[in-house]
Amino acid sequence: MPKVIAVSRSEAHTFSKSVVDSITLIAGEGVEGDAHRGKTVKHRSRVKVDPTQPNLRQVHLIHSELFQELQEKGFQVEAAALGENITTRGIDLLSLPKGTVLQFPSGAKIMITGLRNPCPQIEAYQKGLLSAVLTKDSAGHVVRKAGVMGIVENGGRVTCGDNIEIIYPEEPFEKLERV
Repeated sequence: MPKVIAVSRSEAHTFSKSVVDSITLIAGEGVEGDAHRGKTVKHRSRVKVDPTQPNLRQVHLIHSELFQELQEKGFQVEAAALGENITTRGIDLLSLPKGTVLQFPSGAKIMITGLRNPCPQIEAYQKGLLSAVLTKDSAGHVVRKAGVMGIVENGGRVTCGDNIEIIYPEEPFEKLERV
């Protein structure tokens, strides 16, 4: 069963976040007490382009399996280090179709909007990390491994240890693109 293995937030625009016992999701806005919460974009690079665009990046999720892969390459990465709000285990987040809903025991729901496009700050965190999470497949297509982004459909509490139910959208499935 897919699980939440950590939750985190940061009131400031910091690269890494702080692990906490639980987070509260606010419908249509994001994580209570997190700098990226809002109906419109809060990521600084997006605000510079158009501060009125909708916030499709309210919640950031990363699969813990990525940390294992990175550790095997010599990087020191743990939950919340890459700025995610929810760290999962047992879900191939990157292969989920756009519009997939993740539901938590509290009734909270996050709809997946797209792939996280890692920013240059990741390189400042650990040299070489950007190329480790932004690779190319055998056909030369960019592969973004730094997690997925979503919006909050239903508010509620998400706690470390929660099971995650995956609700797929109707077919035909739409592949995740960067948001």
